[in-house]
Amino acid sequence: MRLMDITNLELEDNLFSLIWCSHVLEHIEDDRLAMSELFRVSRPRGLTLVMVPIYGEKTFEDPRVTTPADRLKHFKQEDHVRLFGLDIANRLRDTGFEVEVLSVDGMPEEETLRYGLAYPSTKEIFMCTKS
Repeated sequence: MRLMDITNLELEDNLFSLIWCSHVLEHIEDDRLAMSELFRVSRPRGLTLVMVPIYGEKTFEDPRVTTPADRLKHFKQEDHVRLFGLDIANRLRDTGFEVEVLSVDGMPEEETLRYGLAYPSTKEIFMCTKS
């Protein structure tokens, strides 16, 4: 295992057939660059699963919000840099992914707990494929 910057992955193109990116992008200043790196290292027909906390339809960002106290107030956590909305699917599509949104609603509670899907703000998994 290696620690890397998700906006500048030191990996070859088309490397992974499966990527699981869970609760990462809300911490990344340039989320679009991170998404493009995920796209780059994903194999054609590879699967990239993205989970982020979702708050409504539209993503809220404000570059003036920089202190931990302000981030807690505006983004619900001291180390978050935005509140994603369901429009994250469009950001992923803009990167090149085909995106299907899956809901964990209706899954048995035991499974949502086992797989770490039981966050109140996380009901969606963004299933991304690279054609």
